[in-house]
Amino acid sequence: MAATRQYRKFDEDFKAGAVRLVVETGKPVAQVARELGVNEGTLGNWCAKARAERDGGNAALSEDERAELNRLRKDNTELRMQRDVLKRSVALWVDEAMGR
Repeated sequence: MAATRQYRKFDEDFKAGAVRLVVETGKPVAQVARELGVNEGTLGNWCAKARAERDGGNAALSEDERAELNRLRKDNTELRMQRDVLKRSVALWVDEAMGR
């Protein structure tokens, strides 16, 4: 016999309050979801929807946001390269320490 799945219904006030908790407290979505007894993905969807409504949907990035995005992408690339070098260094060090 196939089990039917029960879904909880949340009113708009509850959803808005949950999103407000995430935004105003700065707590991670996962933590707020646990505290409220809501699925993390569900709360994440509510937050994304609220953000899209607040930003007017597909708002273009401002000049400052675009510059920050470019800087972060560059930093990310550099950090990945540093991580890869460190991984190789540790592997070589372990090989040397093990007498290989």
